[in-house]
Amino acid sequence: MKKVDEVIVLVGTGSIGQAIVRRVSAGKHVLLADLHKTNADAAAKLLLDAGFVVTTAEVDISSRESVSALVKLATGLGAVTGVINAAGVSPSQAPVETILRVDLYGTALLLELFGDVIAAGGSGIIIASQSGHRLRALTQEENKALALTPAEDLLELPMLQSDKITDPLMAYQVSKRGNSLRVMAESVRWGKRGARINTISPGIIITPLARDELSGPRGEGYKRMIDLSPAGRAGTPDEVGAVAALLMGPEGTFITGSDFLMDGGVTSSYWFGELAPQ
Repeated sequence: MKKVDEVIVLVGTGSIGQAIVRRVSAGKHVLLADLHKTNADAAAKLLLDAGFVVTTAEVDISSRESVSALVKLATGLGAVTGVINAAGVSPSQAPVETILRVDLYGTALLLELFGDVIAAGGSGIIIASQSGHRLRALTQEENKALALTPAEDLLELPMLQSDKITDPLMAYQVSKRGNSLRVMAESVRWGKRGARINTISPGIIITPLARDELSGPRGEGYKRMIDLSPAGRAGTPDEVGAVAALLMGPEGTFITGSDFLMDGGVTSSYWFGELAPQ
């Protein structure tokens, strides 16, 4: 049997992550990692039944020790040629501190530690959010701080303290803006290894989590976003997978450090249409 020596790492094994990994992992070894190993194992069964080679792991991306262990496992399987981060928590799921630690610091950790081992010709995708595009304009100093502050010092930034970040939605927006800025900065370092990294900022994508959100306390707001967007509908995980396949594949080799907003025009309507704040 031919040895599989290219590894695609997926962190966060929900619908979006699975849709991406199915598009980009044929003939490669897939390492599925999730905070809850039962989630990774359930996703692994689907991929194994579809002919993929799969290993699973538990990871807490808010822990340097845990992410370091994942990197060690991945490099032990072969050359890491793809990294996909689809892990995170939403404003309805967690308080400010948890959102910043998982969505902002956790992403910074993954970029740093996998950026140390990504193989030449490799690529990565970080799933951000349309929400980051609705945050106020940041100063150049704030942009640089989110992009360049060492991961271990990131949560100590004055702009991230409780007197500045007052609610979970704001924490989420800052984290997702920070993700795209961080990826832009990290693309320089990844490029020196011959690798690329980009973000995708999806809008409302129909997943089990999104269905819960649509029926929860923020549901009416989300439905209004959908109804007043130019597309007039929510997106699907497969549509995100198609964009990721472009960015990670041979047709995307001139694209790095970029953020791809795919939200059916919700952000357009927010700034210039019927969703604009009154």
